[in-house]
Amino acid sequence: MLNLHPVSERDLSDLRRFEVGNRAFFEAHINARPASYYADGGIESAIATARREAEADTGHQFLIRDIAGALIGRINLSQIKRKHYHSCELGYRIAESENGKGYAKEAVRLVLEKAFGELGLVRVEAKARAGNAGSIQVLQRNGFTEFGRSTRSFQLHDEWEDMLYFECRAPGR
Repeated sequence: MLNLHPVSERDLSDLRRFEVGNRAFFEAHINARPASYYADGGIESAIATARREAEADTGHQFLIRDIAGALIGRINLSQIKRKHYHSCELGYRIAESENGKGYAKEAVRLVLEKAFGELGLVRVEAKARAGNAGSIQVLQRNGFTEFGRSTRSFQLHDEWEDMLYFECRAPGR
């Protein structure tokens, strides 16, 4: 059982531990955050930005906690477009020690409930590297369907990768 809650200043120390403790793991699979993110005030600034985006309804970032309250991941709905689209983009990251336990699948399910319920969105899009079988599986098991592929469109560690594009629509849409 997982809980999602909006990121806030109360989460600063947990979030710092999570980000710093998983930095090498994340950077092995996705491009690195800027060094300023990890410097004094960087994570505080990111939390403030997340709060502003939530207030403006342009993005919603949630922390993923297990039943005991441990921070195990992050999930966000970004690039929210309301007029004419009612859509957003999904992103998530799970702590290295928690990978393979089904948490990403459950967190995506929970955030889709929020997106299609209280946020009133009708379409959620996601991207995954063509070689990222775990993320592709998480998306497909949550009802996402692939709608496109871009070749050699993403550079990671000096290698060009293909990207796959997925969509999920609100039930009945």
